[in-house]
Amino acid sequence: MTSIHATGGPVRTAAVPGEWFRVHRREDEPRLRLVCFPHAGGTTHLFHGWPAHLPPDIELLAVRYPGRHDRLVEPCMTDMAALATAVADALRAYDDRPLALFGHSMGASAAYEVALRLQARGTAVERLFVSAHASPHRARRRLLSHCDDATLIAEVRRLGEYGSEAYDIPELRELLLPALRADFRMLENYRPSRPTAVRVPITAYAGESDPGVCVEDVHSWAVLAPPGGFAWRTFPGDHFYLASEEASVVADVVGLLSPHPVRLEHRSSP
Repeated sequence: MTSIHATGGPVRTAAVPGEWFRVHRREDEPRLRLVCFPHAGGTTHLFHGWPAHLPPDIELLAVRYPGRHDRLVEPCMTDMAALATAVADALRAYDDRPLALFGHSMGASAAYEVALRLQARGTAVERLFVSAHASPHRARRRLLSHCDDATLIAEVRRLGEYGSEAYDIPELRELLLPALRADFRMLENYRPSRPTAVRVPITAYAGESDPGVCVEDVHSWAVLAPPGGFAWRTFPGDHFYLASEEASVVADVVGLLSPHPVRLEHRSSP
């Protein structure tokens, strides 16, 4: 399927049932692939607007978690290690080009775990971007997976209104809640006692008014980055600042992934 974006260039979008990625490409031979991991209960829709802001030589792979959208009939996963291993294995088909990983909220932990697996097998990773989530050794774990539906929905709305209107529609709520509950269980089960540092630069992002992530949470990723390989910044907005600040976020990502990395906007200070 081919679609036209505001930039004027065609973007071919391919998603095959049973596979792990929705692929957006504008060149047959991209310079780099950006792999994007959604939040708990989230889907690839979080990143559907990103290709319009990316240069043609960066291909976007949005991770398609089981148990939602066109993988709805597949069982949800509740083990972070199993999820990361599956994604890392699926990326073998795409590692002929350097990879960069971007994870939002729960997706930050998934991206970090995939980065560890990729570096263990020698796959080139340019940068790890972590968004709206504390590092594994600092993350606070709330036991939500066994709560009633109303409590789960209230937690989503506490963080921000992005996508929450879907829970007002009974038919959609029945489809969405099992994945949200499974993802919360995955976060509860994810307790690495001694997180391992990665050998690639880490950039951490957050919304300035995120009720679930504080400045110290964002900065805690620094201890898992190589010396001199950590940067961070905040954007206006709540936990789902990516929706309102999409163009600015992608511009910053692109600046850091260019052949001569540059920050396009001012970085916030601790």
